[in-house]
Amino acid sequence: MTPSNPNGIITVQAPASKSLSHRTLIAGSLANGQSIITGLLDSDDIKRTMDCLSACGASFSDTEGGAVRVQGMEDGPRGGNHDGRNRADEPHELFVHESGTTCRLMTAVAAAGKGTFRVHGAPRMHERPMKELVEALSRLGVRFTFEEQEGHLPFVMETKGYRKKTVDITLEESSQYLSGLLLGAPLSEKPVLITVSGKKAVSWPYVALTLQIMEDFKAAFAVEILKDGRWTEVPWRSIRQVEPGALRFHVEASGFEAANYRVEGDWSNSSYFLAAGAIGKHPVKVLGIGPDSHQGDHAIIDILAQMGAGLNVTPDKGITIYPRKLRGINVDMSKCPDLVPTVAVVAAHAVSPTTIHNVAHLRIKECDRLQACAEQIAKTGCKVEQFDDGMTITPAPLASGTAIDFETYGDHRIAMSMSLFELSGISPNLDNPACVGKSFPQFFEEWEKVVEGQ
Repeated sequence: MTPSNPNGIITVQAPASKSLSHRTLIAGSLANGQSIITGLLDSDDIKRTMDCLSACGASFSDTEGGAVRVQGMEDGPRGGNHDGRNRADEPHELFVHESGTTCRLMTAVAAAGKGTFRVHGAPRMHERPMKELVEALSRLGVRFTFEEQEGHLPFVMETKGYRKKTVDITLEESSQYLSGLLLGAPLSEKPVLITVSGKKAVSWPYVALTLQIMEDFKAAFAVEILKDGRWTEVPWRSIRQVEPGALRFHVEASGFEAANYRVEGDWSNSSYFLAAGAIGKHPVKVLGIGPDSHQGDHAIIDILAQMGAGLNVTPDKGITIYPRKLRGINVDMSKCPDLVPTVAVVAAHAVSPTTIHNVAHLRIKECDRLQACAEQIAKTGCKVEQFDDGMTITPAPLASGTAIDFETYGDHRIAMSMSLFELSGISPNLDNPACVGKSFPQFFEEWEKVVEGQ
């Protein structure tokens, strides 16, 4: 892509949405027929999901126009011994590597099929919790055999589909558990009622993306809220805040219908370029994203605007962020946790402290992202104080003109966010820059265009 800089504005193209790429591939694979997906993200995590879907019975091929042709499964996911005739059949391997999204969505989706599946990944994935999803699937009739620690990968899953009509799940630890159940439920032989339980809810916008894809691929469902002691059906797009115990989903045994689908741009990966517009010398325009998106990370433009950055929204032409004097804010980021590393680095460029809270679940991501951000940002001279569910960043004169060795912890979001310090005159040396391949393999090619445009 050729960079442009009209009137001092640096223009870049947003990569495809990783969240929607996962969900679109799954919906297309569960449909009985052929779907054409345009604009699919090419990244390590997406390849893991495609590999798992292939192991379940889907197939993929490239079209002449660069889209991906998805041949859906004829009768849902099929694992080892899916017909019950040969007990010697080996489980079908679902290797998720380091993709938490692949792991949680595909575990629930495969559990809606028939047969045995072995779910495993990289060492870090074996440390990340799965107990809540495993318990929910067990209540639906799925059997688990753990090879190491109970409630964690690796495990073998034996299933005959969702055998019960009701299940509850929280949004306390991850929204992906609920998303996985929602994607699996249309394959059930009978309708499934899924209720949100627990004490708090995080990352609701990711569930909204799941509902968007289900609707687009014609999976039938209804959403109800508890109001004045009665359950009332509401449009899913109307939900802004989730109250545990007062939200449930009726998912019909409708299956999915094949569709042709274009994946929209990714707000999470666009956040680094929008942040660059706020802290660099020149505005940055990102094409391919729009303010009407259901992606929760579109909150980045509101956060940057609250901090004082200039903003211009043109739905057909992209989002432009302009550099201004930035101030610190107090912000609840429970609905957009992937933005925390980006916002934390922007906060280091403000004139007053920023407090980020309600993101305790970041401690069980690819790394402990709160600790990682705190330790790495502190290397620039800023003071960073951690607490259980967040942190406060107090700006200080940055160590401009110096080289700083940043640890990435193998986490793509840490690598990309720490790269922002290059706009402050710091030379960031990343110990593992290749980890950006998890979600954005072309990041540094695009980033160089921003740096050169300054």
